[in-house]
Amino acid sequence: MGKRSDFQRVKNEYYRTFDPRACAPLGPLLQHYGVTGYAEPCCGLGDLIWQLKGLGLKCLARYDINPRRPGIPFGDARQLSKADLNGAGNIISNPPWLRPILHALIARFAAMVPTWFLFDADWLHTKQSAPFMDFCTDVLSVGKLRFLPCTNQDGKDNCAWYRFDREAAGKPTVFHGRVG
Repeated sequence: MGKRSDFQRVKNEYYRTFDPRACAPLGPLLQHYGVTGYAEPCCGLGDLIWQLKGLGLKCLARYDINPRRPGIPFGDARQLSKADLNGAGNIISNPPWLRPILHALIARFAAMVPTWFLFDADWLHTKQSAPFMDFCTDVLSVGKLRFLPCTNQDGKDNCAWYRFDREAAGKPTVFHGRVG
């Protein structure tokens, strides 16, 4: 999954978010923003949904481009509309990290509702992040995570949660250090 990996990428960027270190530090920030319900447009098996349920959040809409579990409808995140969010006031997801897809999803969803995406922390320090930083309200560092259940190794990249919100454009980004 990382830029230094010699492993072949998994089809459709299917990297599971089962590592509990992904969501544990996110809880207080979600509570600060009053998040109770959300949509998950890239849900895979629903690992992230289960973690967020443990934080008291309700998933109001879930989709995946390759559904892997009954009850998860097909949905290409690049095509979803605000109506598809089923009234959710936020999006929370571990989207594909391939830049053309990631950037399209940031632009699309942040114009609809506040959008929380988990991806590599280095992105922040690149020129390609510049068009999105004006409406990036928060960055929460979570460190290295494990995305493949068939290994006991963490990924090579540090990860962060990013909150994007077009309504907050122009406000400074708040950086939250890694907890624990």
